[in-house]
Amino acid sequence: MDSKNVVAFRVVTFCLCLAAANSVDFSYPAVFNFGDSNSDTGELAAAMGFLVSPPNGQNYFLTPSGRFCDGRLIVDFLMDAMKLPFLNAYMDSVGLPNFQRGCNFAPAGSTILPATAASISPFSFGVQVSQFLRFRALSLQLLQEKKFDQYVPTEDSFEKGLYMFDIGQNDLAGAFYSKTLDQILASIPAILLEFETGIKKLYDQGARNFWIHNTGPLGCLPQVVAKFGTNPSTLDELGCVSSPNQAAKAFNVQLQAFCSKLKGQYPDANVTHVDIFTIKLNLIANYSRYGFKQSRMACCGYGGPPLNFDSRVSCGLTKILNGTEITAKSCKDSSVYVNWDGTHYTEAANQHVASQILTGNYSNTLLGDKTPFLL
Repeated sequence: MDSKNVVAFRVVTFCLCLAAANSVDFSYPAVFNFGDSNSDTGELAAAMGFLVSPPNGQNYFLTPSGRFCDGRLIVDFLMDAMKLPFLNAYMDSVGLPNFQRGCNFAPAGSTILPATAASISPFSFGVQVSQFLRFRALSLQLLQEKKFDQYVPTEDSFEKGLYMFDIGQNDLAGAFYSKTLDQILASIPAILLEFETGIKKLYDQGARNFWIHNTGPLGCLPQVVAKFGTNPSTLDELGCVSSPNQAAKAFNVQLQAFCSKLKGQYPDANVTHVDIFTIKLNLIANYSRYGFKQSRMACCGYGGPPLNFDSRVSCGLTKILNGTEITAKSCKDSSVYVNWDGTHYTEAANQHVASQILTGNYSNTLLGDKTPFLL
């Protein structure tokens, strides 16, 4: 199957799943997203002046959009499924952003635990929640004053809206640079306690629909393999580093237990836990079945096979290394690559993940009286 047919097949598959989502109750007036680079639609770029240069955004947007991807993210495809516009970043003030149907508080590099001096992003989960609380208060004030009604969510939207979460990857992946696996496993309860604190604040402000992604197979990212997989004994049968995936699995088990606890504490809440780990690992293990040709090599990078990743030069940038000018360039056809830049997935992979989410096969049953997805 050539690349054009592969793209057509994926579009048809996604549309079928989207039709299934539309056939049941999946109607929310607004979406409020919290996370990291997996769902950052321009927050870090706007807040920190972070350069997200071409070829990021080369597909769909045809220009950098603040996303660390060649095109759309999972959250973008899910917004399509809800027939809602893409989320504007909370900190983005350029172009008259409209927040009537929701807002995105997720910046790349963010963690659940409070940021440190070494953090890429100062906007940890607690800060994002605080930003939301300010956003909500100011929105309600503007509505009361009958100002800019068309740009902010209605009061009803804050209660009936969907609260999405995709965060925790950086808490685990970043820790491997300074901690042992045992130390990281021991830190997971503290991470989830911080997450619980933020969720409770949102609930107290009227949030009732919680959509929570677990974390993906960290050990399969080219960045992680390049750093921690130089010894073959550290790799599993897929060529992924075992210990980060062990940490991700442990985190996910405890996250699912937290979701069950959350549903018990708040019977009137709809709590959806989505198994992103299984979807992504299945894609990496069976990539050719889904029309991909590369599962672990970055499309945009430097160094060539097997990983095409060099931590010294990020996607789209040019640097002088050992007296030679090098550029981390994009591959010719990103639609056949699972990984985009060593850390993030391509638009094609994101579309595949979204299509699998839309089947409902990877969501648990802690949904109260609403089942968003069913195929």
